[in-house]
Amino acid sequence: MNLEKVVFGFFILLALTLNFGFVYGTIDNPDHHAAWELFAAIVVNLIATVLKFGERTQIGAILLAASLVADLQLIAAAVLWGVAVYGTGVGLTDMTMASIVSLAGGALVANVVSVTLLIIETVKIHR
Repeated sequence: MNLEKVVFGFFILLALTLNFGFVYGTIDNPDHHAAWELFAAIVVNLIATVLKFGERTQIGAILLAASLVADLQLIAAAVLWGVAVYGTGVGLTDMTMASIVSLAGGALVANVVSVTLLIIETVKIHR
């Protein structure tokens, strides 16, 4: 068993599960979406992105692109959350929370693409 591949797969799957955990719940209810979970999803996604650098295959390029999309959307969600809470006098409204969760949902799709590609690549190696 290759430890490097285990760590790689671990971070890709952890990125997906943390992202899902943040998105899961009523879309406009801030009580269903923890800020720490969004932060953890961002950190783990960034680690997964760094691990994808250096891959020279076409599937590696798509994996990196999907990871960059997830990073961008999660960071945008965090910035939106920060601006809503600290940059406006209104605070976190239902519509703002729905936008934050929608951005994280887009990142979730990108993470699903990454995991699907990882599974496809793994199945191809064993044949």
